[in-house]
Amino acid sequence: MSTETTQIHNIGYRNYDGARLGRAYARRSLFSQSLRGAYGLGRSAKSKVLPVILFAVMVLPAAIIVAVAVANPVATALPIKYTAYAIYLQAVIGLYLAAQAPQSVSRDLRFKSVSLYFSRPIERVDYVLAKFAAMASALFILTAAPLVVLYAGALLAKFDFADQTKGFAQGLVSVLLLSVFFAGIGLVLAALTPRRGFGVAAVIAVMTISYGAVSTVQAIAYETGSPGAIEWLGLFSPGTLIDGVQTAFLGATSSFPGGDGPSAAIGIVYLLAVFALVLGSYAVLMRRYRKVGL
Repeated sequence: MSTETTQIHNIGYRNYDGARLGRAYARRSLFSQSLRGAYGLGRSAKSKVLPVILFAVMVLPAAIIVAVAVANPVATALPIKYTAYAIYLQAVIGLYLAAQAPQSVSRDLRFKSVSLYFSRPIERVDYVLAKFAAMASALFILTAAPLVVLYAGALLAKFDFADQTKGFAQGLVSVLLLSVFFAGIGLVLAALTPRRGFGVAAVIAVMTISYGAVSTVQAIAYETGSPGAIEWLGLFSPGTLIDGVQTAFLGATSSFPGGDGPSAAIGIVYLLAVFALVLGSYAVLMRRYRKVGL
């Protein structure tokens, strides 16, 4: 007969008796860390290089425009509209999104760390909202910063305050819509694959190549005497969608061939398409993380 007895050893484990901060705190923390990561903060020096360079590329033309405007004694307004700035530099925005959207979500998929998030007091909707909001906020910082530079320069040059403030407000609304729209598309494309390189290529193809393709077809339609098709062709590229919305509702000058953007009636179609794609991006992300959660 065995004479062994069971012993219980106290190895120092204690119950946690501190504050339980809950889902809201976890969601805010995930948002904050994702936003910081979009600019390389809290990561290696190598991770900061590209976002800092792209941010500088976005702001530098605005600084040059301001310098020229301030130095010109006969100028009465900026040579570029606030709403046009992001459209002209959307290739830079596309590169930034292509670099940072996969960084935000692809690594979690590749290293299967999503389940670790969900082991905390955080649910699928919290993860998706935090990532979506962080990417949209990062894009808004990227696109709004040069507008602030332009506005400050316009005030220093003593241009008409009311006109500049109105244009600045319209520009902010435009880049806010652009940021939310582009963030949804970028995150969906990046979340479809755990391979960061594939995500980068997909974002570049959809955001940059599609704009060039649609603009080319629009130019062909204009030259062949089919101007009515131009505004409908604009529905097939994220960049031209934003261009059409701000032309119809925010007083922007269209970059469409001929300079005529969509009418107010067709502008509603553009706006509904943008909203539908934003909601659709959110729905696709929710479905995607239903499969990779637990």
